[in-house]
Amino acid sequence: MTSSRPYMIRAIYEWVVDNGCTPYVLVNALYEGVFVPQQYVQDGQIVLNISPSAVMGLNVGNDYLTFSGRFGGVPQEVSAPISAVLGVYAKENGQGMLFETEEPDLPPTPPGPRPAASLSKLPSGKSKPSLKVVK
Repeated sequence: MTSSRPYMIRAIYEWVVDNGCTPYVLVNALYEGVFVPQQYVQDGQIVLNISPSAVMGLNVGNDYLTFSGRFGGVPQEVSAPISAVLGVYAKENGQGMLFETEEPDLPPTPPGPRPAASLSKLPSGKSKPSLKVVK
């Protein structure tokens, strides 16, 4: 059976937006195949605003979450395997869903062009990230 995670992410995202709130995703930035701006990573995790006004081309597929966003005014492509998404929730009240950490299988190649080198993953050897509640 396929993972329910991408379906839950899409459903919670839609529910948050329909209620006029800001959808955020919590991503394990140390997970294999994650390409995010490393200067915003804290404790191996990154919180991303995925509201329609903050990103372009949001795609929550069954294997990858991808979008274009601006970080410090600089446009960047973001890509993360769905398994790296640790939660999706509303910024305003914290309502949403957290997911269990999954060990990476070898994820399929992300769709489209590979993100720029500036979005490379952190060097190995860092301690395993822990999940924390973000409000």
